Amino acid sequence: MKQDQGILLESGTNELEIVEFGIGNNRFGINVIKVKEILNPQPVTKIPHSHKSVEGIIEIRGEVVPVVDVAHALGFSPSENPKQDKFILAEFNKTKIVFHVHTVTQIHRISWEQIEKPNKMYQGMETQITGVIKMDEDMLLLLDFEKVVADINPESSINAEQLRELGQRDRSQKKILIAEDSGMLRAMLQETLSEAGYENTISFEDGKEAYEHLEDLLDEGKTIEEEYQLIITDIEMPRMDGHHFTRLLKGHSDLSKLPVVIFSSLITDDLRHKGEIVGADAQVSKPEIVELVKIIDHHIL
Repeated sequence: MKQDQGILLESGTNELEIVEFGIGNNRFGINVIKVKEILNPQPVTKIPHSHKSVEGIIEIRGEVVPVVDVAHALGFSPSENPKQDKFILAEFNKTKIVFHVHTVTQIHRISWEQIEKPNKMYQGMETQITGVIKMDEDMLLLLDFEKVVADINPESSINAEQLRELGQRDRSQKKILIAEDSGMLRAMLQETLSEAGYENTISFEDGKEAYEHLEDLLDEGKTIEEEYQLIITDIEMPRMDGHHFTRLLKGHSDLSKLPVVIFSSLITDDLRHKGEIVGADAQVSKPEIVELVKIIDHHIL
């Protein structure tokens, strides 16, 4: 079953489609844009000394792809009916990965406004959940798949070591606003940009929070270009996604001059046009931090 219809969603409408899947009795979701295909389980070739959550590898149309046991990665019990399990072939961060889940049920079309941010109270799972969706007297959890993969393979995430190729950098007093829902990535991004010389960064957990902050500054009579010289935004965020956030910025007479860089795991050839439609000045795929710094150097006011 191919899942390409997510690409048909208009850019900047603050809507998304999610594939619902189950682990035991728990309901989870993954953005349909990340899903290439849903497959029945097939024999997996085990790899010696691999991470405990990695079952091994399989071949899909000539490509070798790792298989991640999502239940193990989340600390849940194995499947009670392995023959009924499903493999979700996903692609993000320019990488293909198979996620082994217990069931795949349906696709939901929802607004990002329906997705609540995780409460700090459930810290145990909070780092692996980016949103909570209330549905039919039940709850569906949006998993932070980047965090799941980064826990297994830290090198797949943002790495300050990569900045060495840029050589010695001057310190910059310019100020950057960051909208990113993953706490792990917010911290890593700010730390890495600081290494690159951009020490003045302010971060927000979603586009709505960031946009309201900018509007508050305008209400106070501030000149936005004096407060911030560039904006970096993720795409997938609760309440307001990055495409909608960018569209609002570029359609606002007092905010449109701010350069906007979309930094997301969803930057692919198929989806790049969505960022172009909403007016993004540049788009960079995670975790290409060196490319991001070069683009900041070029676009910052």
